[in-house]
Amino acid sequence: MTLPDVPVGTRVVVRYRIEGGFTDALGYLRSRDDTECTVETKRGLATIRLADIVLAKTVPPPPTPRTPRER
Repeated sequence: MTLPDVPVGTRVVVRYRIEGGFTDALGYLRSRDDTECTVETKRGLATIRLADIVLAKTVPPPPTPRTPRER
């Protein structure tokens, strides 16, 4: 799967090259053009060059939070 096939707003995980190895961005695809994409993660926006992407795939929405158990 490549990111040009994924609609903006879809939850994705993207593995990409960084100096010294690889890292992942998990979140919602917010924008994409011919050279880079932006993924909104829990830590903020990650702008990733498309040339650095090794793998990208859609992922399901996060699970709903559990309700606390009463004591």
